[in-house]
Amino acid sequence: MAFETEGILHKVFDTESKTASFQAREFVIKHEGNYPQFIKFQLTQDRCDLISKFNVGDNINVHFDLRGREWNEKYFTNLNAWKIEATSAAQEITPDSPPGEDAFGPLSEPVSLNNDNAQAEDFDDLPF
Repeated sequence: MAFETEGILHKVFDTESKTASFQAREFVIKHEGNYPQFIKFQLTQDRCDLISKFNVGDNINVHFDLRGREWNEKYFTNLNAWKIEATSAAQEITPDSPPGEDAFGPLSEPVSLNNDNAQAEDFDDLPF
C-alpha cells in the first residue's frame, strides 16, 4: 500500500546499523493544526540518505508504505518511506487558485468600466 503525506521536517536521527547488512534511519515530520501530530518514518538500506538534503523546518512530501509484523505475539507497525520531495509553503498560483489581492501591486490609476470618453480608434487593435 502506497501513501503520501506532507508536513514540516521536525527531527532527523542518525543512520543506525542494525546488523552487518541492514541499516535504518528515522525522521519525524510535524502536521500543524489544533492538535499537532508528530509522525515518525523509517528509511532503510540505500534510501537512508534521502533525508540528508533537507533541513529541519523544511516542508516535505513523504511517500511511504505501511509495514507490519508480529514477533512473540507483539505487533509492530512501521511507516517505510521510499521517496521524499520538497514542497512550497507559499501559495502557488495555479488555474484553480487565483492570485492574492496584492499579487499585481497597487493600481496607479482608478479603473472605470464605463468610459464615456472611449474613441473607436482605441479598439483598432482587437483581433475580432
